[in-house]
Amino acid sequence: MVKLPDKDTLLDFSYQPPASATDWLGAATEFKPGMYCYGAKARSLEAVGMPNARDFSPAEEDWKLPEDWVALIVKGMEERLDKYRSFRLFMDVCVRCGACADKCHFHLGSGDPLNMPVQRAELLRSVYRRYFTVAGRLFGPLVGARDLTIDVLKQWWYYFYQCTECRRCSVYCPYGIDQAEITLMGRELLNLVGLNTEWIAGPVANCYRKGNHVGLEPQTVVDNVEFLLEDIETITGRHIEPSFNRKGAEILFVVPSGDLYAEPGTYTFMGYLMLLEQLGLDYTLSTYASEGGNFGFFTSHEMAKRLNAKLYAEARRLGVRWMLGGECGHMWRLVNQYMDTFNGPVDFMELPVSPITGTRFENAASTKMVHITEFTADLLYHDKIKVDPARNDELVVTFHDSCNTARAMGLLEEPRYIIQRVCRQFFEMPEDTIREHTLCCGSGAGLNAGENMELRLRGGFPRANAVRGVRERHGVNTLANICALDRASLPALMDYWVPGVRVAGVHELLGNALVMDGEIDRRLDLRLADLSLRVGEEAS
Repeated sequence: MVKLPDKDTLLDFSYQPPASATDWLGAATEFKPGMYCYGAKARSLEAVGMPNARDFSPAEEDWKLPEDWVALIVKGMEERLDKYRSFRLFMDVCVRCGACADKCHFHLGSGDPLNMPVQRAELLRSVYRRYFTVAGRLFGPLVGARDLTIDVLKQWWYYFYQCTECRRCSVYCPYGIDQAEITLMGRELLNLVGLNTEWIAGPVANCYRKGNHVGLEPQTVVDNVEFLLEDIETITGRHIEPSFNRKGAEILFVVPSGDLYAEPGTYTFMGYLMLLEQLGLDYTLSTYASEGGNFGFFTSHEMAKRLNAKLYAEARRLGVRWMLGGECGHMWRLVNQYMDTFNGPVDFMELPVSPITGTRFENAASTKMVHITEFTADLLYHDKIKVDPARNDELVVTFHDSCNTARAMGLLEEPRYIIQRVCRQFFEMPEDTIREHTLCCGSGAGLNAGENMELRLRGGFPRANAVRGVRERHGVNTLANICALDRASLPALMDYWVPGVRVAGVHELLGNALVMDGEIDRRLDLRLADLSLRVGEEAS
């Protein structure tokens, strides 16, 4: 772990642009401790058959590249330009208008001009010009073309792993350029020569071998769930016995693995199970498809497709009718925008229909998978569950729109509807920091490691600053969200920038407020803290 600077030092930077063209793209990259992740280990890449696997350290001069590394990357770029029409379009269409320049949280938190989305894309676009345009071949630097050198490659690695693929810049681009797709292309090319980070490659290998990012064995998944069930029984008096790997269940319930073992995600998982138990749903959990998230998407489209296949394979094996998914971010970008293309069509499952309200989830017609906030908001709308918002009266809540569920899925109102039904004190952050314009946590796309904490704190500063505003104005003490990665990364961000604000999943708040049949006199919330009011005083 790198020692963190104090806040004043971290914010001591300027947005003044470089004075010359050389300062934009020509300077050698400085690998500053705290600003990058460790390089991928050979064993992690070998586990999933990635090429040119080896141990390497980004801080060392020699990256142990294969002799033909330039040819490998140029050929890889050519193949992707032919395969992805959007990639070629994004390489050609940018007019450098600057609309995206001040939209990236990493640029806002560091002042680094190469973290302007237009400039990060230029790292790749300049090489594209050199090898794939006539002007670049003839005139080189005069038209912004660069040879692919080791210094350029190191720039790629440093800055494409300083992008969380949040797509905020794309909201403001008049041409609709998707910087996340450019970043993914850059990472795919880097992976051709064995250049990944261990914080991505390790979880990918774990997911491929064990079914989840952290390598939980099936018995560990069951043990962890049983441990949380004991807490639920202490809190509610209700004994819950969920099934695992049960064939013939109506619903396969899939969650991000962080909710199975890591606080505060575990409290969200407890809220899920309490809700499903109260409803009496016919569902099962899987110890094999025990991960909704997909770090393969931070590696390549093909790796994302391989890991995503486990969800469909398990749904087919168990013979379920449809799938219900927990609170996760990139899980739902893949489900909503890629799943059917990757592994569909899903002709062995049915259109999801709520067995409680009869609502047909037409938006899940192709994927057969429903987000749990859609499902729960529908229950509350039809008054199918009873809640006591007084149990959350200690909480003054604001909501962080997770980038992928907001911008990639359009889940904007459903989580807010739930929060406003189960909490009596809710305040929004400024409009230009929420919904489609939401600011990133600064740790997505595989950047939520420990060794790059300065980068994470810089990237998360704009979001933290918005939280600080509502804390000062309204006394906000809880930041709710619907993303497991947010629940893992935002606590450190809040502790550093806005002490006193805790992080919670929306279904933790629901679990606190949920009135279950046959429950005991509720004196504890899901964190085993004393409740401020008695059960039932204002149940609705």
